[in-house]
Order: sequence, then structure tokens, then C-alpha cells
Amino acid sequence: MVQRVGFRLYTQRFAEQLRVSGFVRNLWDGRVEVFAMGTPEQHKELRKLLERGPMGSDVTGVLEEPAAVEAQYEVGFVISPSA
Repeated sequence: MVQRVGFRLYTQRFAEQLRVSGFVRNLWDGRVEVFAMGTPEQHKELRKLLERGPMGSDVTGVLEEPAAVEAQYEVGFVISPSA
């Protein structure tokens, strides 16, 4: 559950620093979805940052699932509309 802690901006900032491609968006139930494409090392670093979260956040878990590469997200990391 994420509300008013800047989680999407936090995720985008660090994903860009790590040179990870993909997106972040809020889900209808209050969770946040991150689709990230990068090396295993990049994923490991991003996961650490997601588990910590921005100041004011209380991250209770990060679930990681494999996904197919999506060409539309191969360049850059964006904040997508809520789903």
C-alpha cells in the first residue's frame, strides 16, 4: 500500500541511476507494480532500494516474478498511469 510517499518518483530515480529500463505504476488496490529490465546485478540493487523505499514509507514485502521482455520499455524508465 503506497500513499503520498513518492514511491514512484523514488523508483524512477534509482532505476535511471542503475540504467534499468521499464516502468512503475500504482495499482488499484494500493500496491505498486515495477516492471524492470536489466542485468541480474541491476535487479539485485533495485530490489534492495525497493525493499527500503523512500523516507516515510513502510515496505512490507517485494514480490519478484519473471516476465518477458517488452520492446516498448527497452529504453528508459517511466512512471505509467495507474492500473
